[in-house]
Amino acid sequence: MGIPSELRDSWVHRRNSFVIPSPAEDRKIANAKRCTQEGVRAGFKNASIACVASAVPTLVAVRVVPWAKANLNYTAQALIISAASIAAYFITADKTILECARRNSQLEDALRRQGS
Repeated sequence: MGIPSELRDSWVHRRNSFVIPSPAEDRKIANAKRCTQEGVRAGFKNASIACVASAVPTLVAVRVVPWAKANLNYTAQALIISAASIAAYFITADKTILECARRNSQLEDALRRQGS
């Protein structure tokens, strides 16, 4: 079942094309990678905080509150904690990447105005 050899060869040739990217495109690619890395770092940091912030009350409630003790098994507890962590990660990463992209576009506009 794999990739047909003609398709694989065309992808290899496309990747090794003779077109050399301009310095502006290289700068855009580097900025995009940097923005993504910033988003991942900020998302992981906030996901860790959200994990602790949701785990403590969930685990305390399961041991103290009678309803939670009767109705929240281990799977439910894990889902509550992981849902909070996942939401914090993606929301923070998205906001960070968008903020970085906005900064980069403003920087590009300023550089374009200086050059003309």
